[in-house]
Amino acid sequence: MTTHSPTIGIIGGGQLARMMIEAATPLDLDIRLLAASPDDGAARIWPRTTIGSPDDPIAVAAFAAACDVITFDHELVPESVLIALEATNVRLAPSAQTLRIAQNKQKQRELFAAFGLPQPRFQLATTMNTVQTAGADIGFPLILKAARGGYDGRGVWAIAGPNDLMEVAQGPLDQGIVVIIEERVAIERELAVMVARDEQGTTTVLPTVETIQIDGICRQITYRADGDHAQATAIAHSVADAVGLTGIMAVELFQTAAGLLINEIATRPHNSGHGTIEALACSQFAQHLRAVAGLPAGSTSALAPGAVTVNILGGSDGSDPRDRLHLVRDGNVHVHLYGKVARAGRKLGHVTLIGDDLADLSERAWHAVELLTNEKRPEMRR
Repeated sequence: MTTHSPTIGIIGGGQLARMMIEAATPLDLDIRLLAASPDDGAARIWPRTTIGSPDDPIAVAAFAAACDVITFDHELVPESVLIALEATNVRLAPSAQTLRIAQNKQKQRELFAAFGLPQPRFQLATTMNTVQTAGADIGFPLILKAARGGYDGRGVWAIAGPNDLMEVAQGPLDQGIVVIIEERVAIERELAVMVARDEQGTTTVLPTVETIQIDGICRQITYRADGDHAQATAIAHSVADAVGLTGIMAVELFQTAAGLLINEIATRPHNSGHGTIEALACSQFAQHLRAVAGLPAGSTSALAPGAVTVNILGGSDGSDPRDRLHLVRDGNVHVHLYGKVARAGRKLGHVTLIGDDLADLSERAWHAVELLTNEKRPEMRR
């Protein structure tokens, strides 16, 4: 008897779904997509697309009925949708429980504390009085985070003193959102590590990368084949087990003089892993689908000594990178565009170069981005 792999439904039609579909094609996986619009990046390339709101429980439940397993291109899934999916017989990867942790920084902090994992000192606050007390206990300057709803730097504020703290905290608290008061640690570097885990708990950790953020958005990711970080790998294993992961997850880390601290997690393919498409034998997207489909993990072997990925943001002049592709004449630049309408500041794609001279790779990657968007390489500080 011939046994085929399960039908995998992807909820959400953004760039992560688009790159999952690209990774699924060589394996001939049966992929179905639920997208809000036929103009969504993934819907534009995939015929087996159902149009419907990924935030609509009824549309999601109807879509799930034709699938064996459901995965997601983002973790901010409404609670009503999770409840609707839990009422079906469809397997979720990651599970609803894992998603609830991923979309709530309070749950993350409490879980990491329960497992004794390293993280910044923090306190939770639900009223202005507890905000004030937590600020005094943690000490200024500090970081304030909304427990839910943040993304790409939104929902995170650097706080200099008591007046700023009270002013910023008022907004989330008025919406009934818990705020997290964290110490502002002295960061030497920001790191990230991707970890894949199947339903049996077999875990595969990808190489650690360095990320550089500008205005809360990751702009450059640097990978070295000989730069594996033992503590990052150990933390990734522990976090994957703690959240009960199925699929792939990014663990974002702060490197400090005292060691690594966990910043936050994302239980899906992640920007910090995009360079794996060219740099590793099996990309983060293929690893995710393999774990979801019950296939053996792919190889993490390096295809190059190093890689640099730079994100493409929409330029202030509103130009579309697709109209400027002919300007990129370096044939070693791997350009990935996401099929989005160009808008200033919008994440439209990324470029990756692989090789052995990281400084040279970075220079050439940023030159390609400048050609595509007119954006000059910004000053980047660790």
